[in-house]
Amino acid sequence: MTIRTILRSGALFTMALALSGCGGLSSSKLFSWGGFSRANEQQQVAAKATPDDGETTIWDLFSNADDPNITIEVNKYLWQASLEVLNFLPVQSVDPFSGVIVTGYGTPPGGGRAYKATVYISDPALDARSLKVALESRGGPVPAATQRAVEDAILTRARQLRIRDSNL
Repeated sequence: MTIRTILRSGALFTMALALSGCGGLSSSKLFSWGGFSRANEQQQVAAKATPDDGETTIWDLFSNADDPNITIEVNKYLWQASLEVLNFLPVQSVDPFSGVIVTGYGTPPGGGRAYKATVYISDPALDARSLKVALESRGGPVPAATQRAVEDAILTRARQLRIRDSNL
């Protein structure tokens, strides 16, 4: 054997040991070379039966394990269309992570009545069920037909934006 062969073998062995420490692999798993025995089967069943102990690995970064109760995906076309259609209203607060836009009172062009809106985008789909708009005036809630007209205008503009992007 040459020195070069010994060094290569040593380097491969060192890398195998280093890899065994990364994923929680034990030496028996590392050197089993895929052979399944009754003991390995029982260990796998026991590992699946035990609850997650909170241990994380580097591979958890690549998994899509976001809790849907914490993160909400927002449709970008509905978001942009809401801001464009209601651009006459002063924006008080926005939260793109939860999909909420809150505006102050403002008067639409050519109108005499001041409105305030709260927009809630609850889903990543470009769908009417994803959009909720709450309008009110200084005198109280607005008629349902007015609220529906604003929602329709936002949905129409969102579809126009999506069509424009698909033509690129």
